[in-house]
This record gives sequence, structure tokens and C-alpha cells, in this order.
Amino acid sequence: MTRGVVRVSGHLGELIQGRLGSDGPVALITLPCPALAVEAWHLPGPGLSIHGGGQRLLTPARALDLLDRLGLRLSGRIVLSANMPAGGGAGVSTAALVAVARLARPDVSPPALARACVATEGATDPLMFGMPERLLWASRRAEVLSRLPPLPRFEIVGGFFGDPRRTDPRDMDFPDISDLISPWRAAARAGDSAMLAQLAARSAERTLAMRGPKGDPTARIAEQTGALGFAIAHTGSARALLFRPGHAPADLPVRLRRLGYSRVIRFTLGGMPR
Repeated sequence: MTRGVVRVSGHLGELIQGRLGSDGPVALITLPCPALAVEAWHLPGPGLSIHGGGQRLLTPARALDLLDRLGLRLSGRIVLSANMPAGGGAGVSTAALVAVARLARPDVSPPALARACVATEGATDPLMFGMPERLLWASRRAEVLSRLPPLPRFEIVGGFFGDPRRTDPRDMDFPDISDLISPWRAAARAGDSAMLAQLAARSAERTLAMRGPKGDPTARIAEQTGALGFAIAHTGSARALLFRPGHAPADLPVRLRRLGYSRVIRFTLGGMPR
């Protein structure tokens, strides 16, 4: 009989990501997405096996390494299922680790879990925290660099465009974003959704210019549809268009699919409508 079931939400890229100065850490503000998630089921038994329906989300060796670092034990069969692609920039790897840890101990400490995730795979998204969009997060250090004001409400339509690309924790080749953090904080404090979306687009444009892919159509689509701005997975294929609530065109998901975007979703973020 199944003893535990856990659901861990992912994200749809990052609102901002880059280096804090030329020699600073890789830092990000994630774009959490409740519509994307990893679900995990635990069936007690001997040993440890992990089944992912062909998705290869996590190996038993990596799961055992994480659990050992947390001082936890889990045996039996774990079944994982994700509705986002590996390498898409939606946090599937982090979400799988968090799910396994929470199967073993539902109240596992988020900071300790983040440190264990980095020790296990070299980098982590802040998906183990509540309201991760309010953290300036050092993904290779498992460190909260700063806490940020709450966001105004956005309507978001997005999906995945282009080839998947898994995060390499040794990859530090990102643009400098140190000039974007203070304006982000001020805009969030003021509830200025237009400025926040513009800052997200500025960060995305810097990464696309430095890292590609060339010809990404997301900025053009944002302008054509009246979006306030757009965000991307700075490693991966996730793309998101940011709108004021109620302003996203009703047919936008269909239009994105026709342009080659996959797994198109619509959801809201933030809590202070303006």
C-alpha cells in the first residue's frame, strides 16, 4: 500500500538570473509555477528503487546520497512523475530531490534541504521554500542573498521553446545583473508590474545575447501581444509572457503552439493586483 504521496511545484524559468558582478555568484529570482510539478509516491519495502515512467528523473544513488546528507532513511519503491521536461529550466531535478526528502520527512528544513541538494548535484532552485520568488538566490551556494518584497499580480502564459539544456553547476558564463536588483526591489515595493516585467525582459535579453539561442521569438511575441515583458529559463527552454491580470489574449495558447511552443500553460503569480 502507498504510504506517502508528495507534490512539489516547479518553476517556469527565472525572472532574473546572472552574476552579481563579474566575479560574483550566480544569482536568480525564480518564477514559480504551480501548474508544473513533480509528484512522488512511496511504497515501503526492502532496498530502494526509483521509477520515473521513462523520464529518468532521479537515480537511486543520487537519492540515497541526498538522504544520507540529511540523516534520513527511506526504503522501498519510489514512483516519480513530472509534467515538465528535463532540461527545460523548470526545476524538475530539484523538485525530484525535494519530493524524495519530503517522503522521508515531510517537515525537513528548507535551508538544510537546499544545502543537501547543492552537495548532491552542484546547483539547486529554491523550490523547497515557500514564496521562492521573494528570494534573491545563489543557486550554486544554496544561499539566500536577500529577501525581496512581494510581487504584484501577473497573468502568465508560457511554455517551452527550443532544445532542452540541463544545468551545468560549473557553468558561470552569465551576464552581470547587479544593476537590476535595486530597481527590482523598488518596483516590487511600489507594486509596479510594468517595471518588473521590463527588468525581467532586460535580464532575459542579456542572457539571449550572450548565450543564445539566436532568433528566439519570445521578445517579438511579447511586443505583438501587449505583454508587459517576458522571462526565460536562463539555462533551458522555458519561456513566459508577463501580463496584467485579464490582459493576456484568449487565443494566445493556441498561437504559441502554432509557433512551436510546447506544454503551453496559463497561471497567475503574485498577490497585489494593480
